[in-house]
Amino acid sequence: MLNLSIRRLLLAGLLTAAPLLAPAQKKPANALSAIKEADIKADLFALADDKYRGREGGTLDELRASMWLAEKMRALGLQPAGDDGTFFQFFNLQRTRLTKTSRLSIGTHQLRPNHDALVFAPTTYAVQAPLVYVGTGTAAELAKTDIKGKAVALLFSGQPAADMSFRRYLSQVLRDKSAELLKAGAVAVVFVSDDRAQNIYEHWGHTYERGRYGLPGDANVAAVTTAPTLLLPSSALSWVQQAGQQFTADLRTESFQYPSVNIVATVPGTDAQLKNEYVLFSTHQDHDGVREAVQGDSIWNGADDNATGCAALLAIMRAYKQQPARRSALFVFHGAEERGLLGSRYYSAKPTVPQKSIVAVLNAEMMGRNAPDSAALLGSTPPHRNSLDLVNLALAANQQGPKFKLDTEWDKATHPEGWYFRSDHLPYARLGIPAVMYTSWLHSDYHTPKDEASRINYSKLLRMTQWMYLTGWAVANRPAPPAREPGFKLER
Repeated sequence: MLNLSIRRLLLAGLLTAAPLLAPAQKKPANALSAIKEADIKADLFALADDKYRGREGGTLDELRASMWLAEKMRALGLQPAGDDGTFFQFFNLQRTRLTKTSRLSIGTHQLRPNHDALVFAPTTYAVQAPLVYVGTGTAAELAKTDIKGKAVALLFSGQPAADMSFRRYLSQVLRDKSAELLKAGAVAVVFVSDDRAQNIYEHWGHTYERGRYGLPGDANVAAVTTAPTLLLPSSALSWVQQAGQQFTADLRTESFQYPSVNIVATVPGTDAQLKNEYVLFSTHQDHDGVREAVQGDSIWNGADDNATGCAALLAIMRAYKQQPARRSALFVFHGAEERGLLGSRYYSAKPTVPQKSIVAVLNAEMMGRNAPDSAALLGSTPPHRNSLDLVNLALAANQQGPKFKLDTEWDKATHPEGWYFRSDHLPYARLGIPAVMYTSWLHSDYHTPKDEASRINYSKLLRMTQWMYLTGWAVANRPAPPAREPGFKLER
């Protein structure tokens, strides 16, 4: 956690908010006028600007962006709902990574870990052994080679099933094939990318340099001393096949904690009883930070992912300030989402309001790209649906407002991207709290430096924001909270 005196300096001026005005009795259509495309565009350009350096979770850049959001909420007159009367809920993330002193080599080739060779799990491990190349590692090829006590190199191969993305398939093959070879006596496993794996290597390789993240105590960030699994670029195939080479690894890990933050505010409800219940509007403020440059750009600004959600929540706040609802509106910007939904995992487990008082979660995730007349509501299709009641309210709000054509494919359990499991509504849904996610889904600029504010469709983002607001308004004003789905059990 941050030093207490530092935190006090950082939070100065943000600990109180202007008192809420008595609500005027208006129809929600009048409050819709407070949601303006110009405001959304201005907020998004500000948050996705290079000055915040991609807002990587757990960095000062994320904190600076979080301070900007908190100041916006204070200026709008929202009440702080974080810890200790502030807009903030700090939490620690645990990070485990290879040290810079780690070394790898194959023959005369010196390999920088997670630059020239991806190491799929940080591990403390030292070995020197002969390297043997076994083609694609079929049973027939392995029968020809004694792999005991050796590092085994093989060309990645295979084809995923229709319901699995290639990235997930690659990870599964590397995990399962490595386990098979290590059980048979190998001391390390080295995969060489084919053309398809090379695309993953180029697009996602930067993530392995960072190591692994979790909340303190998570199993995935525990120190391990297991034999490494490596992935090399396709260009390595010409020299990996050479006989008589030595594989040398001296890998070491370090693990440490540092802070990220959730930003939390509320507009209290007007009903004497229902104001003790909350409609939670959810999003995340972080992205991928500064990475290796792609076509000269090293800042991964995350305009669609997820400055769109942040700008949308600020706009919805303006509508609720103009006209509060019967139930209270709770706004949570979750930190470190890109590191594994860490902020939402933390807040859902340790909310600053009673957990049972949260009646619904409406999550904004990437809402400004793709076809202007299409969108998706995740959590609307079994087995992901945990409240038909909430889904029906959202569908009615779509017909009342933007009338998007709704793509249901992305919400299916068979969709290869598994998109439902990759945003901040998930920890709440696991607790049984009715939850849906509003999205315009993935695109070619996803997690690249090309995800810039200039590429957002602001007319579409305005209508996505209005849809969220109208759903939340309906939830906040009806007598009963959304009913939970009987027997709901979330499994992937």
